[in-house]
Amino acid sequence: MHMADALMAPAVAGGMYVCTGAAMCYSMKKVRALEQPEKIPVMGVMGAFTFAAQMVNFTIPGTGSSGHLCGGVLLSAVLGPEAGFLTMMGVLLIQCLLFADGGLLALGANIWNMAFYGCFIGGMVIWNRTMKNGMSRKKICAASIAGCMLSLQMGAFSVVLETLASGITKLPFSLFLTAMQPIHLAIGLVEGLITAAVLVFLYETRPSLLWGYSEAGDKQGRLSLQQTLGVLAAAFIAIGGLFSLAASAHPDGLEWSVERTAGSGELTAVGTAYEVASDIQDVTAILPDYGFRENESAVGTSLSGVLGGMAVIALCVGGCYGLRLFRRKSR
Repeated sequence: MHMADALMAPAVAGGMYVCTGAAMCYSMKKVRALEQPEKIPVMGVMGAFTFAAQMVNFTIPGTGSSGHLCGGVLLSAVLGPEAGFLTMMGVLLIQCLLFADGGLLALGANIWNMAFYGCFIGGMVIWNRTMKNGMSRKKICAASIAGCMLSLQMGAFSVVLETLASGITKLPFSLFLTAMQPIHLAIGLVEGLITAAVLVFLYETRPSLLWGYSEAGDKQGRLSLQQTLGVLAAAFIAIGGLFSLAASAHPDGLEWSVERTAGSGELTAVGTAYEVASDIQDVTAILPDYGFRENESAVGTSLSGVLGGMAVIALCVGGCYGLRLFRRKSR
């Protein structure tokens, strides 16, 4: 659901940056109050896993469309909503700058649409309330599916509202809405199932890694924290380096909806703000669209998956230390 710059007016894009910035400041304040430095490597590895998982588009049968994991609910269920939101910001920033996935002008909106709802609605509200009286496999599955479906519906609706506020006449509100919501309902269901599978795995192997798990619980983990992170790191390399090659070639839900509504999957916009944003991405994108500029070799896709995940780890871990997040206070 990465919006391109052409879908947003600069004023609306600026407003979404303000909203995202407010959520970021709130999250940093909350995370700084946590004396849990052990979460720093978890942020990095989970961020890399989410980055790699987003590269694997799955086909929605009978539609000619595809979808991919967003990851907000997944990250929040492990890290908590605030740390999950900051991690998703890192993922989306790397995608935008290094791979030109989503516009730079639209980055604030993309973070809001994909990270805010998943982390603060799917995570803080649905996951947290579901796990209040104990955690189980059934509860994990229910919270994952409900959280992903609801948060993706809210994100899709926000995209429609943002294009309406931007005056994108090629995307009439009612037509665009009826295209966006049903397809993202299906995508949300699949994302919920994937999220549930990952979280159930963590529940079985290292339950204390999940946000809201009671330390008084009698369930023993099969793996240590280091072993669990090792499995997730290996999974991110395998997904980003190999499974990403099998990603669906169909347009994602947003592109599909734009094409059905406007008759073209790509819209254009003219103006200084768009040109500046495009010029910046031309410089920063070392592997635009997850591949080499000169050719469409599969090596470029695999390299993007691995390097992108490593960049997310570096950004999340470096950001935590640089911004003094999760720092243990001196006694």
